[in-house]
Amino acid sequence: MFPLLLCSILLVYVFVERLQVIRKASEVDSNFMQRIREQIIGGDLQAAKNTAKVANSPVARMIEKGLSRIGKPIDHIEKTMENAGKLEVYQLEKNLSILSTIAGIAPMVGFLGTIAGMIILFFNIQHEGFSLEAIAGGIYTKMVTSAVGLIIGLLSYVAYNYLNAQINKNVNKLETASFEFLDILQEPTR
Repeated sequence: MFPLLLCSILLVYVFVERLQVIRKASEVDSNFMQRIREQIIGGDLQAAKNTAKVANSPVARMIEKGLSRIGKPIDHIEKTMENAGKLEVYQLEKNLSILSTIAGIAPMVGFLGTIAGMIILFFNIQHEGFSLEAIAGGIYTKMVTSAVGLIIGLLSYVAYNYLNAQINKNVNKLETASFEFLDILQEPTR
């Protein structure tokens, strides 16, 4: 049961920590891109850079990278923003693999407890004879560890998929902001 306790503590810690990081990353001012557009069209790149720096979100950091490359060919700007976006996604996905590992390991540890329960069962029968008390302890160990292992594995699997869905929402925001920024750069000047 100790490895299962460790898995459950790790599950809760990683889930809460990643959830906070992902929620903070998804907080983007709805007027952010509009302000960037106005500042770029108005020719005030420094104000646009300052707006991005102050916003301090994955979208803003990616846009800031794009702003720092204005004057270079558009494909260079696009590639730079793509790389910045990949780094932001990596930061969101950090330690997420721990949850998928727990989802795979916890049921196996539970089944290992099942085997330990069977060993206890046969040990008790051998030393105490065949009685209800002799087999109850082994069956109890077997059932509890199996159930706990499956529950922890299931919760880890659900947590992993939930966080992945939240990360995908952030990836969509990054892609949308990137396309919008590149469109701003390619708008004809008036």
